[in-house]
Amino acid sequence: MSNDKNDFLDDIDEIEAELEEQELADLEPPTVDELEDENKQLKDRLMRAMAETENIRKRGERDRREAEAYGGTKLARDLLSVHDNMARALENIDEELREKHGSLTEGLELTQRELLQVFEKHKIVKVAPANGDKFDPKLHQAMFEAPVPNTVKGTVIQTMAPGFTIAGRLIRAAQVGVSSNTDPVKPAESED
Repeated sequence: MSNDKNDFLDDIDEIEAELEEQELADLEPPTVDELEDENKQLKDRLMRAMAETENIRKRGERDRREAEAYGGTKLARDLLSVHDNMARALENIDEELREKHGSLTEGLELTQRELLQVFEKHKIVKVAPANGDKFDPKLHQAMFEAPVPNTVKGTVIQTMAPGFTIAGRLIRAAQVGVSSNTDPVKPAESED
């Protein structure tokens, strides 16, 4: 961006230098045709400089918006392991442990909810496909394929780890198992 600004300033300096040289070199007054030609050239240069300035402004605005939206991506990636570890800890708490250490369990759950609220505040969205959802290679990472009965080929059969996006951009794909079943899906039988 500074190069564009420097180029713009160089163009202005160049125009000023040419005008000074022309004033010193031309002792006789220029003709109307020469003045019109010079006017066209100067107008063209001015229009180009104005267009370049507008492009620089737009580029700067776009860069600012992207930095605002995606600036926290690295921190978000680092915090995903914290989310995963808390989720694993909460999954491994059984009823006996929950009864003995209820306040600790409640504190972990509150911390996990607060972390998800902070993620949401910063446009970090969880991608957790449900079983039966169509596999999307843009959002999911297939960890294995298995021929599970009564499933459609290419659908999610298990989610091992959720994925996350930040402002619509993927920062971690959801890790899923995918059906490779080629048998037709049988309709559920109803009792008569």
